[in-house]
Amino acid sequence: MRLLIDVGNTALKAAIWQGGQIKQCELSALPWSQINDVVYASVGKSEQLNELLTQARSLQVPCFEAKVTKQLSNLRCAYQQFNNLGIDRWLGLIAAFKLWPQQDCIVIDTGTATTIDVLTAQGQHLGGWILPGLDLMTRSLTQNTQRVFDDANTVFANELGVNTPNGLKNGALVATLGAVEQAKLHLSNKNPQLIFAGGYGALLKAQFLGATYEPQLVMKGLNYWYELSEK
Repeated sequence: MRLLIDVGNTALKAAIWQGGQIKQCELSALPWSQINDVVYASVGKSEQLNELLTQARSLQVPCFEAKVTKQLSNLRCAYQQFNNLGIDRWLGLIAAFKLWPQQDCIVIDTGTATTIDVLTAQGQHLGGWILPGLDLMTRSLTQNTQRVFDDANTVFANELGVNTPNGLKNGALVATLGAVEQAKLHLSNKNPQLIFAGGYGALLKAQFLGATYEPQLVMKGLNYWYELSEK
């Protein structure tokens, strides 16, 4: 049994990998006696993570931190300074590389930011973009303009806005969809596998025929990192 921990910009998430399956777990009731190792990734500092690692080490459970490398198996990072690529983006690429082998893929993760990464069928990461997430995009406009306002009851939709709130939210959505379409142009295959994750992943996935929503993409990438890496 493997404990997987992902520390993002806003929260710590944990899951158990066992028998090829990922299961959510309660941090207050971890089955430490059955955990063989801990694999974690962090984009920032976390006291909660430190407490979990301290507990694991006190029980002599090995801990491994996922890191970005220039190459992992046949997956190759586009960044010359590969340490500057966010670990969450790297884990998403690892998961795509393993789950959709020998396919052109675009990985879209929608959190505080929306990240878009392009991966060839040969395992070459071509690079990507970082956009404000949908909520951050709309909030930045309402906070920095005098006459643009939002409405909590207005949802994101792929249609023209007929009032200020849905003009704002729909504009954020179609800007993001447009970025995905632009990413396709960097592949010779103009119908790549689109893989969505994150809080608005299901919403965005619904806009594209044949796309996939994978809510556990980063967790799966974390486990595959452990399996592929030289520790």
